Amino acid sequence: MRFFTLLLTFSIIASGFAQKPQTKDKAIYKEKQAGFYQNTILKGITTYQQEKKKAVPMYLAVDMEGKSFPTNPDDYTILSHIGPISQGSTGTCWGFSSTSFVESEVARITGKKIALSQMFVVYHEYIEKARAYVQSRGTSNFSEGSEVNATMGLLKKYGTVTKEAYTGLLGNQEIYDHREMVNEMQSYLKTVKRDNFWNEKVVIETIQDILNHFMGEPPVKFSFENQEYTPLDFLHKVLQFNPGDYYNFMSTTAQTYNEKGELKVPDNWWHNNDYYNVPLDDFISIFKYALKNGYGVAFCGDVSEPGYDRYSEVGIIPSYDIPHDYINEDSREFRFYNRTTTDDHCMHVIGYVEREDGWWFMIKDSSSAGFDGPHQGYLFLHEDYIKLKILSALVYKYGAKEVLDKIIK
Repeated sequence: MRFFTLLLTFSIIASGFAQKPQTKDKAIYKEKQAGFYQNTILKGITTYQQEKKKAVPMYLAVDMEGKSFPTNPDDYTILSHIGPISQGSTGTCWGFSSTSFVESEVARITGKKIALSQMFVVYHEYIEKARAYVQSRGTSNFSEGSEVNATMGLLKKYGTVTKEAYTGLLGNQEIYDHREMVNEMQSYLKTVKRDNFWNEKVVIETIQDILNHFMGEPPVKFSFENQEYTPLDFLHKVLQFNPGDYYNFMSTTAQTYNEKGELKVPDNWWHNNDYYNVPLDDFISIFKYALKNGYGVAFCGDVSEPGYDRYSEVGIIPSYDIPHDYINEDSREFRFYNRTTTDDHCMHVIGYVEREDGWWFMIKDSSSAGFDGPHQGYLFLHEDYIKLKILSALVYKYGAKEVLDKIIK
């Protein structure tokens, strides 16, 4: 009897050490196909010559054949939001994702779906970038990129307007194309630096002239539901939106946990250091707690990964990159340190589903990649992808209540 008991005990212990067999993903090379960018964006641009046909590049990806993923929106709990809009040929994903985030928050707060202007914040972000460029004597980054939390500062200073009041499109334009405009602004600022001409008033006025030429001048007053508003009045009286209620989060071992720090990426051009740096478990829990309690999340991170597939509409971490059990703070930091995790793109989480293989998040995406799949502007990310490759998150204060309660006493 004693021998049988020992044998049974040994079997139980041994089974505890036995690992479940892991599915091994296969890496293959794929030929890049013409998609939404080539077939819709470029064809819709009238102010720019068609790009010359280039050699088709090959890229490393996960072999998705035979794989099944939760890409049916009906399976997800989805927040109120306005449908996806393409950012065209611009690098303004931060403006599209953060504006979408604000629209969803306004729907939550007021019960109204109001389409807001992405280009109103983009326009004023260029003004602030030009100001910083002068004040830093040409050392501040002036490019199309930024972070989602930039919109909170812009709303506080400038307010916002409806999409109808300011589209940022002129004449018969239907697709956003900022290439020529950005080239002109950057060329002008290079001249400013070369000539040591640091007259802030003149520089900003010149940048405004360029913006007005390509985007049109944003309104100082506009009508909404038969009432006239300034952008700031509209923000406070109609949208009832308070930018101060939103918090930024990141997770890096290079800085002290549960304290504020700077997200050290080029698109944080103004070196914002209001990001609460939290442990990785807390970082992913913010996404889960927020969505489960009816709050969306705007985020930025890396999308140039073999497990990020625009045609299958999913973001996963393949086993040949790193097995699930080894995704932790150290593997995350290693990729940021060696620059295999980069700050590529910003998007908006609008839904979730809990499954046996973990949480999946439904994402609203403005990039051309987001429109290459059948759901046109929606993608689906596994929680492992967020843990390993997403760098920052913006969320309403009560959406991060569990984490903030540990930090703010």
